[in-house]
Amino acid sequence: MSDHEESPADRDHLSRLTPGAEPPAAVLFDFHGTLMQVEDSVTWVREAAAACGAALDRIRATALADRLVTAGRAGGPLPQRVPPHLAEVWADRDLSAYAHRAAFTGLASTVECGVDGLADALYDRLLVPEGWLPYTDTAATLRALRAARVPVAVLSNIGFDIRPITRAHGLDDLIDGYVLSYEIGRCKPDRAIFEHACATLGVPPEKALMVGDTTADAAAVRAGCRAYLVPAAEAGAANGLGAVLSLAGLA
Repeated sequence: MSDHEESPADRDHLSRLTPGAEPPAAVLFDFHGTLMQVEDSVTWVREAAAACGAALDRIRATALADRLVTAGRAGGPLPQRVPPHLAEVWADRDLSAYAHRAAFTGLASTVECGVDGLADALYDRLLVPEGWLPYTDTAATLRALRAARVPVAVLSNIGFDIRPITRAHGLDDLIDGYVLSYEIGRCKPDRAIFEHACATLGVPPEKALMVGDTTADAAAVRAGCRAYLVPAAEAGAANGLGAVLSLAGLA
């Protein structure tokens, strides 16, 4: 869901992402920004407010959404500032379900909204399938990999269980394993989380391809994997996942 800070050395690995000649035996996918995207921020705010019994018109919701995203939205850009009283839970947000919720509800609570309970409702919207949209090429890519018997794992820095979300969107049966940072106590770009994911699928790192959208995903090369970064795309659009099939020798 969020990516921890990387050093310049981590970013240098981006120059080493050319795939090898042999197709990968397994594919690891990041979740947010790669397979799925959170809903647009105005819908997020209006639906959360409605859950609190408040109806916001689009103008008010847009202004509030802008402030909430600036403060720090899960699935959005990093906050410009983390208040000192939230520093500890922010640092641990991808290692603990408690810290993840406390960090993002705490950030939302710094914004005066005039809607009782909105901070919790905003976070709860993150946990339901309706708050997420798969990219248009996600299902087709996963189905093609399944048909070719190429195992797939989802590898994510995140503080909550995404399985109900992928299940509701019809993707869970196409995924062979989940490696979630808060469940194993490791976050990207730590090479250990990539090694764990490869072990989950029963392949050595040099036979795996990591597909993501950030340099934290690209750090998989430090564990011996190959890596492919998809371009940024709007929620519900295509985001270049079809190229994975070419890298896997399936196109």
